[in-house]
Amino acid sequence: MYEPNVVGDWQEYDEHAGLRVRVHRLEAAEPPRGRDDAAAGLTYFSVRVTVENRGPRHYGIHLEDGQIDVRVGPDGEGAFIDWRNSQFVEGFDVYPLRRATAVVYAAAPEAALTHVDVQVQLRVDEEWAERRLWAGAIGVLETTATAAPASTAQCGLAHQVSAFLKDQTEPGGA
Repeated sequence: MYEPNVVGDWQEYDEHAGLRVRVHRLEAAEPPRGRDDAAAGLTYFSVRVTVENRGPRHYGIHLEDGQIDVRVGPDGEGAFIDWRNSQFVEGFDVYPLRRATAVVYAAAPEAALTHVDVQVQLRVDEEWAERRLWAGAIGVLETTATAAPASTAQCGLAHQVSAFLKDQTEPGGA
């Protein structure tokens, strides 16, 4: 069975030697140019998508709107993506040992942020790369998650990812 990457993991592209991508820094964050009226009553968060070139040649990459899909909650409902505040990578040459990062601002109901999936489909040198998926969570509702019965909270992927991310941010974590 295919398992998604955990937010923060690097994923290599076999078809493009040395090129790798990761979704990271999934966190509650207000957008820099103010909230969109369509996001009234929703909680804003941001996520970064970084493309790194560790290969011998440069690649022209595109990571634009429509190539990053953000889903939240156990049913995978679409998050509101604030295109005006987000920063994309549009036709950028990533040379060896260089990176390019897109920052996406999205909003969703606070209760749904315990499960966030981000799917990325990178375009490299005008060719579509394979889709990749990352799973994570935002600790907005930590008290609710810890108060849930162990039989439901301990078994879900969202809980496992949340526990992993919490361990990584605590002093002495990996």
